[in-house]
Amino acid sequence: MSTADEDFDVVVIGGGPGGSATAGLLAKQGHTVLVLEREKFPRYHVGESLITGALPTLDDLGLRKRMDDMGFTKKYGGTLLWGKNQGTWGFRFTESALYEYSYQVRRADFDALLLGRARELGATVIEEATVKEPVFDGDRVVGVTYTERGSKDVRTVTARYVVDASGQNHLFGRQFDLVRWHEDLRNIATWTYFQGCRHYGGTKAGDIVSENRPSGWFWFIPLADGTTSVGYVTPLEQLKSSGKDMEQLFHEELAKTEEVRWLTEPARRVSGFRSIRDWSYTSERFYGPGWALVGDAAAFVDPLLSTGVTLALRGARALADVIHGSLADAEEEAPLFESYEASYRVFLSSVLEFVRFFYDRTKHKEDYWDKAQQTIDPQRLRPREMDFATMLSGLTGINDIFYQRRAA
Repeated sequence: MSTADEDFDVVVIGGGPGGSATAGLLAKQGHTVLVLEREKFPRYHVGESLITGALPTLDDLGLRKRMDDMGFTKKYGGTLLWGKNQGTWGFRFTESALYEYSYQVRRADFDALLLGRARELGATVIEEATVKEPVFDGDRVVGVTYTERGSKDVRTVTARYVVDASGQNHLFGRQFDLVRWHEDLRNIATWTYFQGCRHYGGTKAGDIVSENRPSGWFWFIPLADGTTSVGYVTPLEQLKSSGKDMEQLFHEELAKTEEVRWLTEPARRVSGFRSIRDWSYTSERFYGPGWALVGDAAAFVDPLLSTGVTLALRGARALADVIHGSLADAEEEAPLFESYEASYRVFLSSVLEFVRFFYDRTKHKEDYWDKAQQTIDPQRLRPREMDFATMLSGLTGINDIFYQRRAA
């Protein structure tokens, strides 16, 4: 093992939502934490639509009021043109009973808020720092090496635990060959931004709109700066068989929509197109000796239900508790991390199962309600519409699926 330049309780690789939240919560509990972030914040990122499942972690970090003060668009639910031709329908977060609204956010601002909060809570954050590789003592990860922008010096930092929150860079996923793709959800998305769109009134003004097409679907996400994120998702195989590029397919499919076409009709496009592919995967393991994965580094479910940030923040909340408990009592490490992975997989499985069902657009809305009820409320203790809203809020089993928080 090489000589360390510094030593911390925890090193977190990546300053996105999962990394920042894990670091902030651990620093809040008195641990020494180093965050190594490859980029300089604020930086662009897709994934602007938050569901209420993300809010408990934001409460823990003391950020809910700041989010209101920053003027993020309040999202009270979603509007759908989905399934058999029944017109628009949707859901309200109030039906899930815990939170009235979530947010549509510019991720550059949201992510910078989270990273800044980690600093405020005591984490050391180094931006423009590229992690090179893990440092081992036997088979246990005990640190990482990294370089800072503008310097050729390779620095070594040691820690009791290293958290990989590197997102879809999959630093440890590549190191340990962990990433397993969901072949039936290998999609590609392209998106851009419009200004001057029509919007709904009242509490529907901030709705995400999801409209299906025969071979894909559109999202419509209104942001507080007057722009709207509009994206199209389709299977990779569909794109290849069409013989078209994604921009051409976007325009052709947009012209055939009903709701999204009406909403964007008076608007003009005010940015270029961006694309991303192969969005759905799960890592074979979420932890090992001295290390753990969180957020997109662990898994990502198709963007259909806007679960990305929620998975990152709920995972961070659980992982911070697990690491806190393990730092206090090393003998607890194995059962705590086992519980973390098991609960993470239960939550992922429920979301994946529902996403796959939801992609069958031959169903009626009542079928989707019934599926949500079968998934999270098989005893039918609540109305099926409420179960559907709970499923789409990301709050499924919040008191029993994810790791039960340890008493302080």
